[in-house]
Amino acid sequence: MTSVTPLEIVSAHSPDSDDAFMFYGLATRKVRSSKVTFKHVLSDIETLNRKAMEGQYHLTAISYHAYPYVADKYVLMASGSSIGDGYGPMIISTRPMEPEELKGKRVAIPGTMTTAYLTFKLYQPDFEAVVTPFDKITEAVREKTVDAGLIIHEAQLTYDREGFHRVVDLGRWFKNTYGLPLPLGGNVLLRSLDADIQSECCRLMRDSIQYALDNHAEALEYALQFARDMEPRLAEKFVGMYVNHYTLDAGEIIPKAVQKLLDLGFDAGIIDRRVPVEFVR
Repeated sequence: MTSVTPLEIVSAHSPDSDDAFMFYGLATRKVRSSKVTFKHVLSDIETLNRKAMEGQYHLTAISYHAYPYVADKYVLMASGSSIGDGYGPMIISTRPMEPEELKGKRVAIPGTMTTAYLTFKLYQPDFEAVVTPFDKITEAVREKTVDAGLIIHEAQLTYDREGFHRVVDLGRWFKNTYGLPLPLGGNVLLRSLDADIQSECCRLMRDSIQYALDNHAEALEYALQFARDMEPRLAEKFVGMYVNHYTLDAGEIIPKAVQKLLDLGFDAGIIDRRVPVEFVR
């Protein structure tokens, strides 16, 4: 009886503590398969969005904003979503500012394909976007090269201690307005992969997240090396915010929330095509 060589899946995700936590089981081979093996590639989310448009990786993390532009090549995975349930990306400034004051202002954004940008554009269509690396946004706000900044990742937990003022929390706004959590990022698989390989990748992703949740301390210790010198208590809080029951399985709510977000983007003229969201398990 001949053994079948496992298919190598090139899996790309961001070097962030929440992604590292999710992929812990796979990256350390605590979760494995006879059908596939994983080669991990780390890159920032805006780069991953662009690479996904080229169909570069078998499995990749993307911003949900990017899905309409990659839906011809990829299908969404039911496991691995980062969801802001009543919280999310924020606009910050160096002074107290009313949300209405953002109109016409120069705002540092972490990339035009990020869900944070899409959500802010829905909230306030009239502003001047200044594309800035996500980890340089607070610096740009402090130096007043911009009027405000759109922060993602750990800066959501540290902005106030650095002397910034929150103008609006876009995750809270989305929940209050539409009654849905804000879907920020997810994982996608190449449509060209065989159905059984897609199913196996979905199982492994779900098992990896479950393993991390079940072995929280060791998974968090692993994730801390990707937390950009963040203190453990804050890193744990950040991981807890974005790795939750929706991450394990999108259920019915997250596809509904993603469809709502993308339809709003299309209706507002921010996204140039309407796509039905499609998840595999």
